[in-house]
Amino acid sequence: MLNIIFMIILPLGGVIIGWLIRFLYARNQLSSSEQKALRLKETAVTEAENAKKEVLLGAQDKILEERRQFEREIREQRTDLQRYEKRVQQKEDNLDRKTSELEKRQSNLNQRHDEMENRARKLEDEELRWQAELERISGLSAEEAKKILMQSLENEAKHDAQVLINKIEQEAQVTADKKARDILITTIQRLATEVSSEITVTSVSLPNDEMKGRIIGREGRNIRTLETLTGVDIIIDDTPEAVVISCFDPIRKTIAKTALERLIQDGRIHPARIEEVVQKVAKEISQIIYEEGERVLFDLGIHDMRPEGIRALGRLHFRTSYGQNVLSHSKEVAILAGMIASEVGADVTIAKRGALLHDIGKGLETDGEGGHAEIGGDLARRMGEEPRVVNAIAAHHDDEEIISPEGVIVQLADAISAARPGARRETLDNYIKRLENLEKIAMSFDGVDKVFAIQAGRELRIMVNHERINDNQSKQLAKDIAKNIEDQLKFPGRIRVTIIRETRVVEYAR
Repeated sequence: MLNIIFMIILPLGGVIIGWLIRFLYARNQLSSSEQKALRLKETAVTEAENAKKEVLLGAQDKILEERRQFEREIREQRTDLQRYEKRVQQKEDNLDRKTSELEKRQSNLNQRHDEMENRARKLEDEELRWQAELERISGLSAEEAKKILMQSLENEAKHDAQVLINKIEQEAQVTADKKARDILITTIQRLATEVSSEITVTSVSLPNDEMKGRIIGREGRNIRTLETLTGVDIIIDDTPEAVVISCFDPIRKTIAKTALERLIQDGRIHPARIEEVVQKVAKEISQIIYEEGERVLFDLGIHDMRPEGIRALGRLHFRTSYGQNVLSHSKEVAILAGMIASEVGADVTIAKRGALLHDIGKGLETDGEGGHAEIGGDLARRMGEEPRVVNAIAAHHDDEEIISPEGVIVQLADAISAARPGARRETLDNYIKRLENLEKIAMSFDGVDKVFAIQAGRELRIMVNHERINDNQSKQLAKDIAKNIEDQLKFPGRIRVTIIRETRVVEYAR
């Protein structure tokens, strides 16, 4: 029985002992975990405190930096404010000083005004006194003296008029035959209207007749601006869907026609746009002139031409003489001269060069005197051309003595190319020469910027420098120019001299 009890108690005691051992071990483990947890908690608290301190320090640094930035901005604003206050104070001081000066000037002006009024009253009294004295001495009243003076001036004017009439009658007797021939020639040439129209007049087609009103513009501003800028005469009549441009200068006529066609195509027609288009077209025509000069030189195989010579040649593309295009005529003369020179054994290069340049004086913009042969010879001499070339140009109308066979060849080729009937052509050349002389006379006066002869030479439109010519001087300038025209030129009818003085101010809004 004891053995059985002992066998039962032993396992039970082992179980109890094992449980006690596990309990003690678990308790030791729990105590160790609590210690670790406590240590972790203390570590976390320490790190949190350190992080808190770092955040606080960073926040304090940032606050200090922002405070310094704020104080710096405040100082800058205070400095700017002080500077502005100083400027305002200076302006107020200047304004006070100017106000004081203006008050002084006003006081001086008032004083001078009073003095002038007193002086004027004294002069009036003095004038009345002397007038009464003169009437007493002469025994005549003012009205009687005025009548005597007017009668004297009238008699003198009648005498001068009679002298002038006698002079005109004498000149008419001397030149009666010549004037009769001129009248007959002019009458005959009126039948050749198509020749002059091809040279001096061109027409521009319009999409509709309403465009005429837009070209004229309000109160004629558009057409007046176009005529002023180009120097042409624009004729708007009853011709349907067309306007006519008339000008003796073919380059001006071409610029005006091209500009008007572009304005019609664009549709925007007003003074500012007209000026812009005219300037652009003028530059393009200048480029065309140079290109035409280069082209004819290339076609003839002539090289080493200076730019002023190329431009003068190119201008001939827009000129006509004796019914021919002058540039085409010059090219034709050069070809003929080259052929003749090669046949007779002369210098082909000299002959062609002199022939091409023989009319270059017609394309030269100059105010000098002399015919186109003399002017062309001077230009060739300045360009360094060979003396034989210069002589061929200057002598092709027998203005100089020919010194070489090439000069004779140039003269002969020119006659061959230009040999055709038609007296009207010479009359047209004389007409163009007269208009050019009109412009030269006006350009010879100081202060004149541009001159345009329009209305077939019946009007001379002159634009002057507004800084050098005032309104009163403009009136005197018109009289002086008219007097010079009367003294230097002979012309039918009368010529209207118009002075245009314009002040233009330009500013840009940015």
